[in-house]
Formats: sequence, structure tokens, C-alpha cells
Amino acid sequence: MPVINRFAEFHDDIAAWRHDIHRHPEILYEVHRTAATVAEKLRSFGLDEVVTGIGRTGVVGVIRGRKNGSGRVIGLRADMDALPIRETADVPYRSEVDGRMHACGHDGHTAMLLGAARYLAETRNFDGTAVVIFQPAEEGGAGGRAMVEDGLMTRWGIDEVYGMHNMPGMPVGHFGTRPGPFMASTDEFGIRILGRGGHAARPHLTIDPIAAGTAVVQALQSIVSRNVDPLQSAVVSVTRFHAGEALNVIAEYAELAGTVRTLTPEMRDFVEARFKKVAASVAEAYGATAEIRYRRNYPITVNHPEQTAFAVKVAASVAGAANVDPQTPPLMGGEDFSYMLEARPGAFIFIGNGDTAGLHHPAYDFNDAIIPYGCSYWAKLVETAMPA
Repeated sequence: MPVINRFAEFHDDIAAWRHDIHRHPEILYEVHRTAATVAEKLRSFGLDEVVTGIGRTGVVGVIRGRKNGSGRVIGLRADMDALPIRETADVPYRSEVDGRMHACGHDGHTAMLLGAARYLAETRNFDGTAVVIFQPAEEGGAGGRAMVEDGLMTRWGIDEVYGMHNMPGMPVGHFGTRPGPFMASTDEFGIRILGRGGHAARPHLTIDPIAAGTAVVQALQSIVSRNVDPLQSAVVSVTRFHAGEALNVIAEYAELAGTVRTLTPEMRDFVEARFKKVAASVAEAYGATAEIRYRRNYPITVNHPEQTAFAVKVAASVAGAANVDPQTPPLMGGEDFSYMLEARPGAFIFIGNGDTAGLHHPAYDFNDAIIPYGCSYWAKLVETAMPA
């Protein structure tokens, strides 16, 4: 089952937009150039409404169909921000900003939704309204939440919302999704182990925060290995351990930090409670004190069953049923499209990026070959959900 021919016709245009965005990566909410480029293009396509500054630097475009008897409004979301990573990919459109790059494919997501918006504005072969959403600060800034809190869903009366992300390792022309929990919550923690510093030659007069911190790290690993049902999913990762400055001094304190990932609210509550108890009690056993900072970040990305089944149907119409996995295993990575799925029913789907470097890798590059598939998915989603 083919992609829409029109996207093959202006594939080069979409790729050129993507390359331009790739050359000029912007971080978190500071996506001013990217947002301005998006808004300019949407206006040139003849959209009915283009609004900037939603969720600080987000852009929203409105396309009304040939008919509007259904009154339905479907939202389509792409993310715009890059990452603080130095690019190593040898491409002609390599990042021109040192230490920043599009290492997650948001340049491609933005370009594909722009392509879909151009097509939908040309054809308007649907009965209802399509709202294209270009979001800042997906990479840790909760831009999705900022747009929702800024009235995204209510201002435009959005009934359902859909998101898409490229997936390295999944073949080009393939899609994958699943109903229910699809991506994990992304909680963050910091622990300061307070001991008693002193001379390294007299450790008996100190309370060594490094020894206590090491024991805390080891004990935290028991939460998943010995407290969590093996058939459920949880991750506890200590990713930072800092202590001391001099070789002959036992430090006064050690600082640990990391992340916790879960796929259900019940497991999220359990791991947080267990985490705090383990860290505090192990530090106390060493005579130290644990000051714990635990912050809940992105919620679990939960696909709604009805909308997920619909997304599978649309993806199959683009790629063929054999190339769509409706039970893709959930991932422990996080995604702030979760905030939009908390506000409205919808579904998040992966599109294959082929055999490329992984997401957040300095050699990663979005695969332009997937553009017609992604654009066709967006367009057919609108046309199928709201037939004219």
C-alpha cells in the first residue's frame, strides 16, 4: 500500500527544511529561529490560523477542512528542540552550533509535520479541523506540559491528539505502537550523604561518606532485583557520584544523582517509597545521614486503546499491515507527549529510521528516506478520522 504520491513530489523540499533546521539546532525553549521558520512556512502554505508563543515558544497552526459538519478537531504534534551534544556525523548539513545537535530527530519530526500541513492545506479533503502542534523543550523542559497549561487543548477544542517519533533499528517503512503504557515515567533524584570529614590517615575518626554512598548505591540496586516483580518493569540508575577534592582528605559529604523509570502508577509509588527508605537506612547504618531530593518528572506515556487501534489502522494503510507492530514492547525512555495524552485521548507511534546510530548519539542522523511515510501517516490520519 503506497504512500501519498504528493509527498514524493516535494520530498526534496521537506528534506531541505529538515537540513536547515539541523544546521541551526536550538535547545529547550530557546527555539526562536526554528519556531519562526515553522510559522513562516505555515503562513506561506495558507493555513487558516498560525499562532506563536504557545507554551513560551510553541507554534500552532489550524487547517479547516473542505467541510466542517463533523465539528471534530484532531491535533498532530511534533517537537522542535535539539540536544547539548557535539555532532560527529559527517553530513553536509552538519550542525553549525558547537556543542549542539539534533541527535533525536526532532528536525525530521518538524519537517514531516510541515510537509503534512502543506498537503492538508492544499487538499482540505476532510470534514473537520486539523491542528498542527510544534512543541519546544521536549528534551527535559516539559514543553508539552507548558503548551497544555497555556490552553492548547481548550483554545482550539482539540478532541484527540497524536504524536510520532523515529526509531533507529526499526526498518524504514515500518511503524510500531501499543495500547496502554508505552514509555516510562522519568523521575530524578539527588542524595547528599553527610558524614564527618577528616585526615585520610585517621579514618576511624571520620564518618566516610564515600563508603556510605557506595553502600547506598549497591543497596538501591536491590529494589529492582529483589523487590520488584520480575514480570513488571522498573529501572533505578545512579548516574553521578561526586565526593572529595584531595587525596589525603576524607570528604565531609558525597553527592549521588540519577533516574528512576517505571510503567505504572503503582510501581512508581512503590519504587519512590522503597528508594527513600533504603537510602536513608543504609546511610544511617554507616553513621551518616542521607538528604534525599526526589522529583517526579515526565509521567508515563499511556496510549488510549481506541485511538491506538485507529493509529495502527492508519499506519497499515500507509505501510501495509505486515509492517505495523501493534504490540511493540514498551520502552523505559521518557516522552513529554505524555502530558498531552493526559489531557486528551490519543496515541504515540514509532516510525522506523532504519539502520542508523541510536537516539542521543553524536553520530545519529534522521533518515530522510522515511519522510514520505511519516507525512503520509499524518495526512491519512486526518483524512481517515474525518472523511469528507
